[in-house]
Amino acid sequence: MLFEGRRRPLQLTPIGQKLQLLTRQLFATSQEIEELLDDRPASQTPSMRLASDSPIYAARLAEALLRSDPDIAMEVHIYNSRETLSQLLEAKADVAIISDPPITPRFAYKPLFTDRLRVLVPRTHRLARQKIYPLAALANDCLLIREPSSKTRGATESLLSEHDLHPPRTIELHSREAIREAVALGLGVSLFFSAECPFDSRIAVLDLERQPDASLLTGYVVCCVEQRRSGLVRRVLEAAESLEPLSPVPLELPGRRVAPRASPQSHIAGVR
Repeated sequence: MLFEGRRRPLQLTPIGQKLQLLTRQLFATSQEIEELLDDRPASQTPSMRLASDSPIYAARLAEALLRSDPDIAMEVHIYNSRETLSQLLEAKADVAIISDPPITPRFAYKPLFTDRLRVLVPRTHRLARQKIYPLAALANDCLLIREPSSKTRGATESLLSEHDLHPPRTIELHSREAIREAVALGLGVSLFFSAECPFDSRIAVLDLERQPDASLLTGYVVCCVEQRRSGLVRRVLEAAESLEPLSPVPLELPGRRVAPRASPQSHIAGVR
């Protein structure tokens, strides 16, 4: 037994007191090990490997990290969400930026942004001069979509399913650049995260009448749990925190849900 009796205030038994002492020593030793492993010779350049399914937020995070630690060496690789997750699982990346990542105790999560979908249409499109693109218009437009593992495609398909919409034709292209060029050439319309809509005189960017579940549009900085207290990952998370004001949609406060879906925020303990 660890406690004397069951009434408050609880008192530790002799065994409980010894266990408490050993536990404190264990945590202190663990902290010393982490600090020792985090130390590096002055001549050794720290290196960070970042995988991301969002080029925009990868660039922003890299800039924020280099602003705080100019000597750090960085590798930034852009993939779709499934490939980004694989890079993290296979230890080919130290940290990842993933939209709507799977929830697992293996990872620690920090919200980075919540975005919204916008519609890209060619300048010659019948709705190009409007501010808002009505969902019903998708029943008459060719829809350009990403590959099945893309989170943008996942959010798009969720919206179509929720509102029982069936575009007359879809064309699958496997990169943002290809889809933007296809829109500009008049092949169809496409849905993009708002942060991924750079200016192009051939394209009009419209607000979307309805949005999918916000959790599908929320991106997280993700790392393996055992890495979250390393000095380098801590600096990445601090850099990510400085980017929160840039989120297109204000991030929810800790403890509040982004959307009805289960959110990875429940696994964020110890990250901040």
